[in-house]
Parts: sequence; structure tokens; C-alpha cells
Amino acid sequence: MSRRCELTGKGPMSGNNVSHANNRTRRRFLPNLNDVSLISDTLGRTFKLKISAHALRSVDHRGGLDAFLAKAKDEELSSNALKIKKEIAKAQAAA
Repeated sequence: MSRRCELTGKGPMSGNNVSHANNRTRRRFLPNLNDVSLISDTLGRTFKLKISAHALRSVDHRGGLDAFLAKAKDEELSSNALKIKKEIAKAQAAA
């Protein structure tokens, strides 16, 4: 399982550990990923996703999973999130 947010595409970054003597060694900065269950209001069911804490705040700010996915770019979403987005769009078109 890759360390990548399913909604925003945020992944590991690289940088340096810098000691007191200014010695530099390479390191990785990993995103703060959490396993969460998000509810889709349109479909009326929950989805388990691995998303960053920043993405979770963005979902809450935009008013839920449906609103977040409606505005999200397809390139940033994982294949699982893209399937959910298409299901929601199909359900909204039928209603």
C-alpha cells in the first residue's frame, strides 16, 4: 500500500536532517494518513478511505464527501475514489 492520500494525492516528500554541526543526511517526510469512513449523502452508505488529515479538514470544509469529490480533479484521485465519484454523479443525474 503506497503512502499516498486517496483524495488529494499528497505523498512523501524528501529533505534533510540537519544536525547541530550542520551535517546533512537525507530523510523522508511522510504525510499524516488516517483510515477513515466517510458517508456519502447521495448514496447513503459509507466508504473506507486512507486520507491525510489535511484532506479530512477539506472534506468537512466543503460540506461532505459528495461536495469534495464534485470539485476534485480526476488526476489527483485514486482509482477507488474515482469510482465513488462516478457513482455519486450517476446517482445525482438519475435523481
